Amino acid sequence: MRVPEKYKITSLLDQKKYLIAGELKEWSGETADVLSTISSTPDYKPTLLGSVPQLGEAQALEALDAACNAFDEGKGLWPTMKVEGRIAAMEKFVAQMKTKRDEIVKLLMWEIGKTLPDSEKEFDRTVEYIYDTIEDYKQMDRNSAKLEKNSGVYAHVRRGPLGVVLCLGPYNYPLNETFSLLIPALIMGNTVVFKPAKYGVLLIAPLLEAFENSFPKGVVNIIYGRGRTLATPIMKTGKVDVLALIGNSKSANALQAHHPRKNRLRQILGLEANNPAIVLKDADLDLAINECIAGAMSFNGQRCTALKVLYVHEEIVDEFNKRFSEKVDALKFGNPWEEGVKLTPLPEVDKPSYIQELIDDALQKGAKVMNKKGGEHSENYIFPAVLYPVNKDMRVFHEEQFGPVTPVVAFSDINEPLDDMAASNYGQQVSIFGSNANTLAPLIDTLVNLVCRVNLNSSCQRGPDVYPFTGRKDSATGTLSVHDALRSFSIRTFLASKDSAYNNAILQDLLDKKVSNFISTDYIL
Repeated sequence: MRVPEKYKITSLLDQKKYLIAGELKEWSGETADVLSTISSTPDYKPTLLGSVPQLGEAQALEALDAACNAFDEGKGLWPTMKVEGRIAAMEKFVAQMKTKRDEIVKLLMWEIGKTLPDSEKEFDRTVEYIYDTIEDYKQMDRNSAKLEKNSGVYAHVRRGPLGVVLCLGPYNYPLNETFSLLIPALIMGNTVVFKPAKYGVLLIAPLLEAFENSFPKGVVNIIYGRGRTLATPIMKTGKVDVLALIGNSKSANALQAHHPRKNRLRQILGLEANNPAIVLKDADLDLAINECIAGAMSFNGQRCTALKVLYVHEEIVDEFNKRFSEKVDALKFGNPWEEGVKLTPLPEVDKPSYIQELIDDALQKGAKVMNKKGGEHSENYIFPAVLYPVNKDMRVFHEEQFGPVTPVVAFSDINEPLDDMAASNYGQQVSIFGSNANTLAPLIDTLVNLVCRVNLNSSCQRGPDVYPFTGRKDSATGTLSVHDALRSFSIRTFLASKDSAYNNAILQDLLDKKVSNFISTDYIL
């Protein structure tokens, strides 16, 4: 296998540094190798990319103390800073971040196997997200630059920070989805302890200096190591005000259980989903198949927004399976930088064996692999299998596979998929394919009460980032659009002043002298 010069691993990234209290500290203890399942030699062999620190409880608690000190019970420089100051810090950070594009895109490909176009899109989308967040924050501040009066009471209402945030991001979007938590948390005045995901961990290293020199001491603290070793003792202290996590509900529940004051803990969670597609008998099959390919196969199905099960009307299921399977088999497998590649090596070493377990279980219970290449193994991949007919006795029906296998379920009565969705533990999105308005209308009216986004004749997805991204039941807590995330990481707080000559004179003096960072009617352009 020939790796283009531009994407070769020419030197190991032995990352020894971590960020606590505004200082990049050198680690001399235990480290963990970071391996890529992509081989750089003709004979398959995982590629060593570098290493990261394996910090312990002492460093975790040191990071937490730094964040607590920076917040300083609400008295800290960052939470009391003027809006302009926090925006300036964020603009400084993103300007430095943009200089690291090539390095981060390269690491996205090697660490998690994301295609070159998708890796570039993730970086660019994240930069755009930061600028959109800044603009939305400016608008929020403009809307707050006033005093209201009701029932003889003046009020100056703004949004204030919640406190100390523990931020844990996912491996499938280790930059974009992590920053969808980190950026709004920071700009609203919170302080943060951030632990990168197990995969996609090295790509944070190029940004450490930008974090160090863009934000005040202790505002951002970045630590590396095992989640249980670091996050558990942090939660046990009860000093964390917000748990911000994108990942698995079991992990979120376990961490929440360690917090001694659960009623005080805010949770902003993006969790698993089992998003279905429903293909009605009047659907445009070409359109439905293309969208289901994109929804189920993009990044090998390793997305919470991926289509995890396809419900197809029994009158068209045979034709759908034939054409869908042919399209799946035509997808190109290769390394992320290869032109036209759609399927890439899986970053998790044990994922192919897990997918095989799901396939074997389904076959034992009556399903068949509908596509010729389905289930074919290589050293770092298992080719997507289309399984049909799938029933509720099969593991693949219930478990979020998060990988290259697609179950197909035939239905005759629309209540079958609706009842399954109602009984599911998840409620993020659904894709519905059809053309008859009289059929679609009551279906949409029901679906919006089962999930939070109904996609008409299109696959499930997160973007555009201005739209709400959330879920019902075990799929999410809080909302992560650009607009909503700022509110998720803040709380409405205000100064109230009775309408009296004495109070009004003081209030006017506060506004005229501009001595308060909170009391201000200045307008940000």
